[in-house]
Amino acid sequence: MGWLQRLLGGGRVQLDPQRQQALLRDVRQRYGAHARIPFSQQVEAVTGVLDGDDGLVVAAGIVSQVADEAHADLQAQAQDYHRRTGRRLLVNRRNYRPLWKEVGPALRWPLFALPCGYHPYAQLAAAVSVVGGQARRLDRVTDPVPVVTRVFEVLDLTTAGWEYGRVRVDTDAAALVDRLISSAAQVLAAMDDPPRLPPAVRELMRRNNTVGVHDPASPRAVGAINLGARLREQLLV
Repeated sequence: MGWLQRLLGGGRVQLDPQRQQALLRDVRQRYGAHARIPFSQQVEAVTGVLDGDDGLVVAAGIVSQVADEAHADLQAQAQDYHRRTGRRLLVNRRNYRPLWKEVGPALRWPLFALPCGYHPYAQLAAAVSVVGGQARRLDRVTDPVPVVTRVFEVLDLTTAGWEYGRVRVDTDAAALVDRLISSAAQVLAAMDDPPRLPPAVRELMRRNNTVGVHDPASPRAVGAINLGARLREQLLV
């Protein structure tokens, strides 16, 4: 509860809920799949918009909202699957990998069509970058534990989608995962008592597989990413 003590202590930051709402409207309306600029440029633009403590609050909120809506979507898919097949599926936010291993081809990866309208490679990627870039101030505006938990949750969902959900691994997808890993590491490093790594992350860290990364506009491979090595490099410090 150290973050709460700092929140209530003297010399607190001044937050502006009205400005936060304006920032949310701006990033939702101007950016995403409908914007006519590459996702990498959108991430740079949104990161610039979400400056200061109000921007950090908004960024943390975007990450949490995406994770919450993705979980709700998967629960709805699991209920529909049960109605159709009679089989019950366990949707565990701490570890999505068993779910995707079991019935990945029958699931729809939820991050491309969430009710909030945030695109994983635009607003979400930018929000993750802001959270990591301002990790040392995060506990001045909110509890960092649920935030980093949601970052890991989205990382789990994204990598499981690559492996079991037919999600194409292109440069935008790889950039999102790289931001998720580095931001999680930055938040953990800034915490006095960081939580344990979730099971899905620990499983990936024990592996050494290389995944090909493709050009977004063609089937051409332009690189590769070793998730296990990247996770070990960032989180085992």
